[in-house]
Amino acid sequence: MANAQVILREKIEGLGSEADVVKVRAGYARNFLVPQGKAYEANKSNLRHVENLKAARAQREAAELGEAQELANKISKVKPKFTLSTGQGGKAFGSVTNIDIHKELEAAGIKIDRHAIELEKPVKKSGKTEVTVRVHPQVTATLTITVEAGEEEEAAEA
Repeated sequence: MANAQVILREKIEGLGSEADVVKVRAGYARNFLVPQGKAYEANKSNLRHVENLKAARAQREAAELGEAQELANKISKVKPKFTLSTGQGGKAFGSVTNIDIHKELEAAGIKIDRHAIELEKPVKKSGKTEVTVRVHPQVTATLTITVEAGEEEEAAEA
């Protein structure tokens, strides 16, 4: 199985960021990465251009970090409230999951991946709960959600 070394021009999920020298299958490099302009062949002349790519990478990473910190500030200012209906004995029907929190954040105008919301298990109790949101590998935000118990549901008579 033939492998080839390439220098990435841009960030590719699961492979690396710009200026990284990675080893990939020769066919992947020959048929996809190089023709799409996503990578260069790793030869002596192209290795000299790595410094320019590293500078571009540093600028992009600094910009992403700044945006992530702004987003974390926005997230920490949002205080979503949820109401869970309860039955006899105060037992809650349903729970608040990361999908519910994601919908509330989108309603507030904050776009994030729902998998960034780190909720160990669904919230079933009323009260305030702090939830961690991983905005960036180096930046996390703490979101305080409030869960209130709704009015008790009346039992349906048969």
